[in-house]
Amino acid sequence: MSTPDNSQNPGPDEPTQTFAEAAPGSGAPAVAFDERAKKSWFSRLPIVSHLRQSVGLQRGMLITGLILSGIVIICAIFAPLIAPYGFNQLGTSEGNFGSKLPPGGTHIWGTTVGGYDVFSRVVWGAQTAVAVIVVAVVMSLFAGVILGLISGYIGGWLDRILVVIADAVYAFPTLLLALVMSIAISGGQSSAWGGIAAAAFSITVVFIPQYFRVVRAETLRLKAEPFVESAIVLGASKARIISKHIFRNATRTLPLIFTLNASEAILTLAGLGFLGFGIEPTSASEWGYDLNKALPDVTSGVWWTAVFPGLAIVLTVLGITLVGESMNDLNDPRLRVRRKAKLKNTKSAEVTA
Repeated sequence: MSTPDNSQNPGPDEPTQTFAEAAPGSGAPAVAFDERAKKSWFSRLPIVSHLRQSVGLQRGMLITGLILSGIVIICAIFAPLIAPYGFNQLGTSEGNFGSKLPPGGTHIWGTTVGGYDVFSRVVWGAQTAVAVIVVAVVMSLFAGVILGLISGYIGGWLDRILVVIADAVYAFPTLLLALVMSIAISGGQSSAWGGIAAAAFSITVVFIPQYFRVVRAETLRLKAEPFVESAIVLGASKARIISKHIFRNATRTLPLIFTLNASEAILTLAGLGFLGFGIEPTSASEWGYDLNKALPDVTSGVWWTAVFPGLAIVLTVLGITLVGESMNDLNDPRLRVRRKAKLKNTKSAEVTA
């Protein structure tokens, strides 16, 4: 039995059909199935699917961002194994470390004015940074998505009230709200979880309107689609329509917003610590607090106490931002069209040659 003409090769994002031949003499038609259906769930994950689609500069940005972000995550998970000392350790059985020791020897990044090992505190600081990202962004993600779905689908007076509240909350500066939350929770002298909670709650409140707006706008668009109207005609409940038909289509852009908000969460935590309202060094390690304590050292020529925590903040934010920007570029249909055209032109040139 003849197969359809496959002279036009589909792009990497386009579904392809293959035809399975029926048994000879059975009279059954060939069965067509979608090649995309054969892909595993792993290849459809946001980061994995973007990595498969990316080429050239986009792929370089994405891989660089993933490497930088992966280093931070590895340091956060394996901090007890990577760091030679504890985050608040001032010495060993042989004696104290000493103050402002230059990089080298047993202290590869030197020591602080308080006698802490800089390398150990930078590694342990990754745990605090990742904890704030997970707590803050995940909480705001869940709250914003739920409120956006309900507000966009139900509408009416509830929608108007939620929109006004979201606009009012969005007007508050993140860092100012973080300062207020830090003072309210622990009087400005935060323990490990107190500091994480102060930063996470303030970031959560400010980030909720962002997720709310995106999900609400998509829900307003989707509830007018034919498949939603068909579900209403068939008698599906509002809860089922929201959870089964609208949720998956309205949350496709959330991984991108997640990456952009994660970098802002790191900066908010660092700013909170830099202003002296962060986490105490005896409770946990935090890069912004270390920068605050390193300011007097810079004028006396002690550069390492400020450079390495500052680089940790910059590289972490850079890694997360590169991942988010790469995903944004790859989600643009115009960029995907140009990529397909480039691949098709390359294949045509090879055939002509």
